[in-house]
Amino acid sequence: MPPRPGQQAQPAPQPLPGVGAIIAVGSGKGGVGKTTLSVNLAIALSKLGHKVGLLDADVYGPNVPLMLGTTETPRVLGDNRIEPLQVHGLKVISVGLLNPGDKPLIWRGPMLHSIIRQFLGSVEWGLLDYLVVDLPPGTGDVALSLIQTVPLTGAVVVSTPSDVALQDARKAIEMFRQVKVDIVGLVENMSYFVCPHCNHEIDIFSKGGGERTAKQFGLSFLGSIELDPDIRKAGDTGKPAVLEGENSPHAKSLFAFARSVESRITEIKANAPESVIQIQ
Repeated sequence: MPPRPGQQAQPAPQPLPGVGAIIAVGSGKGGVGKTTLSVNLAIALSKLGHKVGLLDADVYGPNVPLMLGTTETPRVLGDNRIEPLQVHGLKVISVGLLNPGDKPLIWRGPMLHSIIRQFLGSVEWGLLDYLVVDLPPGTGDVALSLIQTVPLTGAVVVSTPSDVALQDARKAIEMFRQVKVDIVGLVENMSYFVCPHCNHEIDIFSKGGGERTAKQFGLSFLGSIELDPDIRKAGDTGKPAVLEGENSPHAKSLFAFARSVESRITEIKANAPESVIQIQ
């Protein structure tokens, strides 16, 4: 909307120099494994030969440091520049590294906007093929601040197959559409559970809802991730499942998801309108 009289216009989003693609990973609600997929996506893309950064923008529940097994504090360089950590081949920044422990951050919108701008503009990201941004659940201030600050290449929406999660995932899809962000696709986490005793698939959170929702909204379906206790254990111990490699049975669906994202980002960038050069 145009600014009201006396109100300053919002500056246009500015690209991050040296960063090829910025991928937001969001969800309509918490508890669907969004951070687990963000972390494994970033590492899998790195394993596939790309230079990758991971920005933990979930200021209310910054779990990325735990899942990467690090508590190190980032160094502050000259001119208040921040050096991201190097963990598992990624460049990483998180509020959890600056505010460790159990003390919550109780921030209003302007403060959230400020920290997001700082993490994007003051961190020495260098040359990256992908910057993966783990958003808080929902459709609030942090997502809007990110969208206002940098042009996103696309957004990944995470859901489980349950109707409750999919109802909120649809809200996230509509939010990204309203703010004109390309949607990379929808990924269904905790899609099924394989009984370790009889190898029978159990649909704990229903089945196929993610794929049906993706089709309903005309989106790419990025894959189904198994409800695997080893994926959970790997995240809790700071050794994400994809570190085992693409041939690991616990990592195969995660690598397939990463390859789908890689393919879709290539497609989105190929279809993006070229910048117009004005000669004066």
